[in-house]
Amino acid sequence: MTGVLPVALEEATKVIQALLVAGKEYVGVMKLHKDAPEGKVREVFNEFQGKIYQRPPTRASVKKAIRVRTIYYLDILEIEGRNILFKVGCEAGTYIRKLVFDIGRALGCGAHMHELRRIRAGPFTEDKNMVTLHDILYLYDRWREAGDIKMLRKFILPMERALDFMPKIFIRDSAVDAICHGAHLTAPGITHVESGIKPSDKVAVFTLKGEAVALGTAIASTEEILKATHGIMVKTDRVLMPRGIYPKLWK
Repeated sequence: MTGVLPVALEEATKVIQALLVAGKEYVGVMKLHKDAPEGKVREVFNEFQGKIYQRPPTRASVKKAIRVRTIYYLDILEIEGRNILFKVGCEAGTYIRKLVFDIGRALGCGAHMHELRRIRAGPFTEDKNMVTLHDILYLYDRWREAGDIKMLRKFILPMERALDFMPKIFIRDSAVDAICHGAHLTAPGITHVESGIKPSDKVAVFTLKGEAVALGTAIASTEEILKATHGIMVKTDRVLMPRGIYPKLWK
C-alpha cells in the first residue's frame, strides 16, 4: 500500500491515538477472478455501503471477532475487463483488502486487491499535505544550508493540525494548568464549545490561542455544556500540553 501516513515527532506522538480513530479514504484496484456483468458489479458495490460486518483477516494482529464498520461511500471510478478502479471512504479500522474479498465473494467470482493507495487519513490529504522522503531530504538540506525555518515548516506541521477533524472545547487560561496536571474539565473553565457534541464523544480541549491542551471524553452535549454552571463536562483522557506553560491558578 502507498499514500498518506502521518508521522508524529516528540510530544506530538500523543495525538496519534486520536488519528487512529479518524476516517480514511482510499483509491484501489480490485481484480476479479472471473468475468462478471457490470450491472451486477455496481449493484453489489452499492450493497456494501453503510454499516457492514467484517472479520479481521488472519494476518491482522487483532482479535478475530466480527465487528461493525461504516463504509461512507464506495464509488466505482472505472471498469476495464476484470480490473475495477474504486474509491472508498470508511471508518477507522476497516480492512480494505477484506472488503474487496467480501465483494468478490458476494459477486460469486472471487476478487483480490491488486493496488491500494491511502489518499486521506483524518485531516491529512494526499494533494495538500503529503511529502515524499525525497522532499524531506531536500528541504532538510536547504534548512541546514540557509537556516531558513520555513523549509522545515513545509513538512513539519503543528500538532494541532492533527486534531482538525475533532470537535473542540475552548477553555480559560486559568483552567489550562489544572488540565495539564490531569484534572477533568468543569463548566466554569469553559468559554465556548463547537456545535454537535454528544455525550461520550471524543473531543479536543484548546486554549483561547488555539493551542491543544488535552484529549477527552464529553460528559454532556453542546447544549448542556453551554447551560451548565458547575460539574465535570469533559473527562481528561490524554494531556497534550506540558505542565507549566500556563501559570498555576488552582489549589
